[in-house]
Amino acid sequence: MAKHLKTGQFGEQLAYSFFTECGYQILNKGWRHGNWEVDLIASKNNVLHIIEVKTKTKSDYGFPEDEVSFSKINYLISAAEIYLKLNPQWERVQFDVLAITLEPKVSYFLIEDVYL
Repeated sequence: MAKHLKTGQFGEQLAYSFFTECGYQILNKGWRHGNWEVDLIASKNNVLHIIEVKTKTKSDYGFPEDEVSFSKINYLISAAEIYLKLNPQWERVQFDVLAITLEPKVSYFLIEDVYL
């Protein structure tokens, strides 16, 4: 497996632990439906959280959150629409980005309620 894929998988494992420790209930990890994929789907305080996880080994060439583009947010919105059709009980939805940098020590930067 390519190094960047291993880094991404490791980041998603760290994100799972991060959100669990922060009191979120993880509903889906790596949710897929057709061509759609969301890293984490969680709930907290009756809010559905659609979470994009970005992980980089170092921030020498930019921060992980810099990799979340306008088109990626649009993609997440489209994926969330499908998820909500399958799970219509949710009234509130929030899009979050968790940026993880691994070196020199693991650091987390949570951007909550991302808007376009």
